[in-house]
Order: sequence, then C-alpha cells, then structure tokens
Amino acid sequence: MTRYAVAFYESADDVATKAPPLFPAHKARLDEFHAAGDLLMVGTFGDPQAQGSMAVFTSREAAEKFIEGDPFVLGGVVRRHEIRDWNDLYS
Repeated sequence: MTRYAVAFYESADDVATKAPPLFPAHKARLDEFHAAGDLLMVGTFGDPQAQGSMAVFTSREAAEKFIEGDPFVLGGVVRRHEIRDWNDLYS
C-alpha cells in the first residue's frame, strides 16, 4: 500500500475571472512539481466554481510545499484548501 497526499482547493468567488491572469504562473509551478515526480495528477471537478479542484502528490511535504507558493493560493483564486492523506490499496 502506498500513501499519497490529496490537496483539495475550494474556489474563491468568480474563479473564472480571477484564475486566468494567474494561470501561467500556476501552470509553471504544476509543471515543475510534475517534472520532479512530486505531482501525479491534477484537475478541476465538473463545475470548478462550485466543486473546486484536486491534486495528488507523492507526499504531504510535497503538497504543503506546492500550496505555500502556489500563485492561485497567494492570489486569492483559492478560498480554502485541505490536504488529506490517502492510501492506495493497489500499489
């Protein structure tokens, strides 16, 4: 069994307006963590405004490090975030 860390983001009001200016910097950070092997998956739910998004990291430390410097968090695109440890039964 492998343990991962899942980060959940709750979108701030009017995410469709707030996110685009910060998206290039946010995407660059995602790419950096993915290239380093710390970020496995990331994406929004069906309705990002109402349901937010999530990302799966290889460790809680990686998730915390990502969030503390994420332009979406720092720029107010994210209202609230949470990290949960998750155990994959098949790995």
